[in-house]
Amino acid sequence: MSVLLGADGRKDDVFAAVDDISELSLNDGPVLVPLTVIDEALTHRRNVAIGLAVDNNAPVCALEEYFDKVALIAVAFPSFSDGRGFTLAKRLRRAGFTGTLRARGPLIADEFHDALACGFDEVEVPDEMAARQPPEQWLRQKAIVSAHYQNGYGEGLSILQQRARARKAAAE
Repeated sequence: MSVLLGADGRKDDVFAAVDDISELSLNDGPVLVPLTVIDEALTHRRNVAIGLAVDNNAPVCALEEYFDKVALIAVAFPSFSDGRGFTLAKRLRRAGFTGTLRARGPLIADEFHDALACGFDEVEVPDEMAARQPPEQWLRQKAIVSAHYQNGYGEGLSILQQRARARKAAAE
């Protein structure tokens, strides 16, 4: 189980995770499938909406053909310290994906602002993480965390750009 959070708080998850082709016919509603199942799911269109679950190192070029065919792309985060999913989210948005973008995995509340700023619409947090950091904490953190590490999203300069500017000013 997990908790799904959007920018305004807790959300209902309408997508059922399906890991293999044999499970497709067991679900009447929207499904979330891996790349190994997506073509079969699209061919048979047994479900109302289809989401695509990908690893955080998936190449954008392998996903582009599905942009107009899926309602959701869910990017896996293996740990809160692995930020490749943030980069992938930015790349997916820049490549033209306009559907729902979901971060999945053990992110922490401090990363909620960054996830939204990178283009994610929602974050799926495992229950054990949500028990330590409930949705209310995520919303508080979103409101107070405004600095970001990655360039090209959010307001103003990134933390790294601010540090570089400060070093340059100190050297002058």
